[in-house]
Amino acid sequence: MFKETTSLPSKLGNNMMHSDPNLSSTASDDEFAARNSSFSAFDPSRMSSEGSPMMMSPWNQTTPFSKSPWSQVEDTAPQNGLISSLVREEGHIYSLAAAGDLLYTGSDSKNIRVWKNMKEFSAFKSNSGLVKAIIICGEKIFTGHQDGKVRVWKIHPKNPSLHKRAGTLPTFMDIFKCSIKPRNYVAVWRIENSKCLESVKAHDDAVNSVVVTVGGMVFTGSADGTVKVWTREIQGKVTKHALVDTLLKQECAVTALVVSGSGSVVYCGSSDGLVNFWEREKELSHGGVLKGHKLAVLCLAAAGNLVFSGSADKTICVWRKEGMIHTCLSVLTSHTGPVKCLAVEEDKDSTAGDQKWVVYSGSLDKSVKVWSVSELAPDLHQMTMMQQNYYSSEGNVSWDSIPSAKY
Repeated sequence: MFKETTSLPSKLGNNMMHSDPNLSSTASDDEFAARNSSFSAFDPSRMSSEGSPMMMSPWNQTTPFSKSPWSQVEDTAPQNGLISSLVREEGHIYSLAAAGDLLYTGSDSKNIRVWKNMKEFSAFKSNSGLVKAIIICGEKIFTGHQDGKVRVWKIHPKNPSLHKRAGTLPTFMDIFKCSIKPRNYVAVWRIENSKCLESVKAHDDAVNSVVVTVGGMVFTGSADGTVKVWTREIQGKVTKHALVDTLLKQECAVTALVVSGSGSVVYCGSSDGLVNFWEREKELSHGGVLKGHKLAVLCLAAAGNLVFSGSADKTICVWRKEGMIHTCLSVLTSHTGPVKCLAVEEDKDSTAGDQKWVVYSGSLDKSVKVWSVSELAPDLHQMTMMQQNYYSSEGNVSWDSIPSAKY
């Protein structure tokens, strides 16, 4: 049964966290606690509305339907919040892709569903195991599956709700060649004709993430704990990829990669809950580590000046990059299971003075959450100052006399 729930934007847990360029990616939890005393542990069982200081304060006991005493604070600054929940009780959500007003979702039910304006628009099925990845490229949709194959789909030109399978990668001939020459891996493809251009022996364990920059630089992350950088070289009709650098070597698995919209920053999520990042001027250099999760980072997304990290701890951290510093604007906490995938689209309500994004998060709780996120949303310090000013002006209540909330 399909269910859709829509709610008013909820308040989010705001935590003032910054990137630490001196923080080793292999440091222990005790070392993090000592170096980053401003980091807070969030209870993933709390809803978004419970994460902010104002909602956790014993002085704020209003019902969801009464006017909050913080309404003046809410009206003066952009807020991040939950817009809607899309739930279909058929499988865990493993993949998302958004393009325009369409959202594609993949699950372990073998179905790919298409949503439009938060309503189910269409669906198509592949009898090939759970859908681990979805990529939209022009009029083609590529879906990666548990059986190790990629299915190619085309949208019907006259009926956009219909999708027809146009091919499968690798082909029977590709498999036959690999059986003769096992050293050949089917890995790099040409989109136009679905032809394998090159196979690359990249890692010593499973490749968990691959991202490509506009300039053709390729980043690969693996369960072997490494992040590698490759450049593409075209020699006549032959395309080759050469290894140019290894950015990271660690014991824990690399689980997710994303490149910023400008292509100048590369982010890497790991099973230890950390997000490493590298900044590129002339060369890539390690910029620091973002610590906002208690369990493995499972997915990453980037848009504008924001980076989003989804985790097995059921939360999504929203990071804003300003110069060399990353600040955690919000921690989105509405899922009841691990956050497996993220997708971001520009909000139609964005203005030149307020860049907004629509964030989609898929979870093993079988739901997709839809969030509104503003780049101008206040961080914890700004919220505290606004709350303090409000209390002082309205009730002459000393901020120091109010019991502090643990968050």
